[in-house]
Amino acid sequence: MTDGLRDREPAPSGVARMLSLIMAGEARSRTELAQKLGLSRGTVSQWLEALFESGLVRESNETLRSGGRPARALSFNAGFGITLAADIGETHTRVAITDLEPRVLVEEVGPLDVASGPEPVLRWVCDRFRTLLGEVDRPAGDLVGIGLSLPAPVDYGAGRVVGPSIMTGWDGFEIRERIGREFDAPLVADNDVNVLTIAEHRGYWPSVDQMLFVKAGTGIGSGIIAGGSIYRGAQGAAGDIGHIRLGGHDEPLCRCGSIGCVEALAAGWAIARDLRTRGFKATDGRDVLGLVLRNEPMAVQLLRQAGRILGEVISDTVSILNPSVVVVGGTLSRAEHQLLAGIRELVYQRSLPLATRDLIISPSQLPETGGILGAARLVIETRLHPDVLDGLIAQRS
Repeated sequence: MTDGLRDREPAPSGVARMLSLIMAGEARSRTELAQKLGLSRGTVSQWLEALFESGLVRESNETLRSGGRPARALSFNAGFGITLAADIGETHTRVAITDLEPRVLVEEVGPLDVASGPEPVLRWVCDRFRTLLGEVDRPAGDLVGIGLSLPAPVDYGAGRVVGPSIMTGWDGFEIRERIGREFDAPLVADNDVNVLTIAEHRGYWPSVDQMLFVKAGTGIGSGIIAGGSIYRGAQGAAGDIGHIRLGGHDEPLCRCGSIGCVEALAAGWAIARDLRTRGFKATDGRDVLGLVLRNEPMAVQLLRQAGRILGEVISDTVSILNPSVVVVGGTLSRAEHQLLAGIRELVYQRSLPLATRDLIISPSQLPETGGILGAARLVIETRLHPDVLDGLIAQRS
């Protein structure tokens, strides 16, 4: 995959297209494959043989009604391989091993300051990966790849952090080379919001081609689905709405060094800052959420105001991108009623009527492991991509 609009995948090979239909549940038998692909049953059987031999697809004894002879059910073998996935946050990191559904098999979460630098953070991640691998009974050859979610802009092609505001020492650090010293597997990395966007889209909105995902947590960001694929922009900075400057508000200093950014007005760390000036103990989005869930009036008031500020920038984004769905995730979204009320108010008030006529604004459905699932999906979609699938099949056949 490449960056920007070129992320839209090329026409897949026959075997890859067949696999994608089976994985999506759009074709569960040889007959359905032949109909979907416009091929003879003989050609379908020939292509299926490669998928059977590799172990990517199985044909069960379950039979399906087909209007004629009962057809045996085909299914993707999610146990074909495993991924190592890490969701590296500002203060906590989650690591896990998943199958190719993806489904978390084992996981661990630990406090880890990302500002301590890449070497100690990645050393901890690699140590935890080895510990988790010791808990699953899988040979080393089953490792399909490694996926990382990072809280900063990422050069997706190079797998490097670019221009981080909170990740001291990470700018340009060779993550692939560092992890490659310990694990012989391909590594893909992306920023945390793109990773969550992929997980949300593939898991809950797969038929939606145009979607905006907004992460409202300790920081603010967004991910864009355009034409069914993630849109990263020329340098991987697409969707960085947290550092858009809004007029008509106070202009506090942002963590990026600028003033008046959306993040400095509405992010979890900014709300925590404002709560501290009023005598509350709060440092990040989790603390803000805790106060809101305890119905602390000042915290509720500040979160509702944050929702309206987010609604301003989302309304402009909706008018530009015209998505079908806006999904709001992140720590603060767990206070759904207080946050989404302000967002909906401003979006429907300020966006073009045509853009909001059928617009859905929804809270995220992702579990706490959303970052892990997204990182795993990055690996799966990269390794099962038509450009590399033939090699993977040959390796495992």
